[in-house]
Amino acid sequence: MQDSDNNTMTMVAHLVELRDRLLRMLIATLLLFIGMFPFANEIYTFISEPLRVYLPESSTMIATEVASPFLTPFKLTLVLSVFAAMPVILYQTWAFIAPGLYRKERRIVIPLFISSVLLFYAGMAFAYFVVFPLIFGFFTSVGPENVTVMTDISRYLDFVLKLFFAFGIAFEIPIATLVLIWTGVTSSKKLAAKRPYVIVMCFVVGMLLTPPDVISQTLLAGPMWLLFEAGIFFGRLIDAKSDDANTQDDEESAAAN
Repeated sequence: MQDSDNNTMTMVAHLVELRDRLLRMLIATLLLFIGMFPFANEIYTFISEPLRVYLPESSTMIATEVASPFLTPFKLTLVLSVFAAMPVILYQTWAFIAPGLYRKERRIVIPLFISSVLLFYAGMAFAYFVVFPLIFGFFTSVGPENVTVMTDISRYLDFVLKLFFAFGIAFEIPIATLVLIWTGVTSSKKLAAKRPYVIVMCFVVGMLLTPPDVISQTLLAGPMWLLFEAGIFFGRLIDAKSDDANTQDDEESAAAN
């Protein structure tokens, strides 16, 4: 009966801690949103620059719904607040699970968390500075001459947020690869042997996560494959360290016998 009470108290303590950390994540996101919202229109202007630079002089972006001029920058600022709060969110996640990890696991989890944040931001930057100019430059140049390009601001936001999320997640591939190798689920040699299937999968994922055009699909699939190769490269280092550790343990066991 006492063990049951202790287990109940432990469970309640974990739930309280989880609530507190979720609340901190929410507060961090809310504070960032409050600080960014006064500049919502300027933020949207910055995000829409890759398209507006290719629009004809007589063309502009439009709002087809009454509330779009307010709701679209509001939505953009809210999403960017979540992205900006990602370091806090990951730290709170780490602080919650860290007590249940071994010291060896803690040493590798912290670099993985930091790398995850940096790679996610790198994916978004790649989408904005590389992918957007190529896509919008192509789209605005292939239309009929008598068609004026006037993109709805809410449709544009949905388009770019989808690409931001797709490239941010795609750039996490090295982390996922390293985790699979580090946990022993697979090895770098096995992953390298499955390279042809991975390349096909990259294009399938690119087709599902990007708009239905070959350019954006290829621009997502190509980096995904390269990042997978980077994961294999660093995975080989983990395999080498594991082999050295196993060899050392075998030598110590043999010496003891």
